[in-house]
Amino acid sequence: MEEHVVLVDEANNVLGTAPKLATHSMNTPLHRGFSVFLFNENGELLLQQRSAKKKTWPLSWSNSVCGHPSLNESVLDAAKRRLSFELGITSSKLEIILPTYRYRFEKDGIVENEICPVMVGRSRVIPVPNMDEVHEIRWVSWTKWMMMISESPTTYSPWAIQESHLLESVDTFKQYISK
Repeated sequence: MEEHVVLVDEANNVLGTAPKLATHSMNTPLHRGFSVFLFNENGELLLQQRSAKKKTWPLSWSNSVCGHPSLNESVLDAAKRRLSFELGITSSKLEIILPTYRYRFEKDGIVENEICPVMVGRSRVIPVPNMDEVHEIRWVSWTKWMMMISESPTTYSPWAIQESHLLESVDTFKQYISK
């Protein structure tokens, strides 16, 4: 079944839907997405290296999971669906920390253009990556992650970098990076 994205205006009002793969181009319209930063019991962040098969940012390292909600699907339900599909994680508690995050980035002629709530959560489940979606995973401390993105930013997805800096300014986020 072909996945669709929900097209929206700047106020996040639904304009319709469109096929996900065809939509992502040099002229990608604004659509809904989401981003998840998942931590383990040790306060380590789960990173994923995106599959080489991805149309956008193939083989780039990024936050735990990103995706698109379906029409009439909440971002929390969409995030849980993608955590299960991409990483085999079926148990996690997520909290929306940045509800109105918006970005637009371009690479290799492909634009990402999203209203993208950012969620943070914890899980005790050991990830089992879907190799069609995820090339590799690793757990890192938040301090190491922030050092990695400052030392070599082109290795990582630009949204994960920007979201990380924004998360650091949110008081409720700090509980996730401590044991």
